[in-house]
Amino acid sequence: MAVDFKELFGDFKNGLWNENPIIRLVIGMCPTLAVTNSTENGLAMGLATAFVLIMSEIVISLIKNLIPANVRIPSFILIIASFVTFTDYFLKAFFPAIAASLSIFIPLIVVNCLILGRQEAFASKNPVHRAIADGIGMGLGFTWVLTLLGAIREFFGMGSIMGIQLLGAWYRPMVIMVLPAGAFLTLGILVGIMNLISREG
Repeated sequence: MAVDFKELFGDFKNGLWNENPIIRLVIGMCPTLAVTNSTENGLAMGLATAFVLIMSEIVISLIKNLIPANVRIPSFILIIASFVTFTDYFLKAFFPAIAASLSIFIPLIVVNCLILGRQEAFASKNPVHRAIADGIGMGLGFTWVLTLLGAIREFFGMGSIMGIQLLGAWYRPMVIMVLPAGAFLTLGILVGIMNLISREG
């Protein structure tokens, strides 16, 4: 079967901007608003979600013709849960501080509508090479927005980025930025800016 690289690039690019899960489709809001109070948390959550998304898309695309239609969704969830469990134990073993910080939100990747939605809408209907491109694009799209959101909130809320203090003692941190309300405000402004850029383009 011939591989259409233009089509593959389109699948990849969609997740980065045109169909970005957060700023375009507005899905996966739970971790987006809950764990992005620091750059490190946003990056870690984004990468963990991206790993689960890519691996589950590969597996589901490979075995899609073997899954009976009446158990399709439970099968998808089982596959996703396997990769989430691996990710959870990996973080606890090698990055315990990050695992503790992200807490329950790693296991909750199982029910992230981004993950299940891509399996149903894309991986189960397309060949594996397209599923990989889609998974990488959506995963990176999710990750860059979470990281940017975390960086903005950490900078204004603590005067630092990635734990490195950038602003001196003179700076009075905007406490609201590390609270849930700060997540809503920052995300709203970010979505507005992205929409403005798209309109100008």
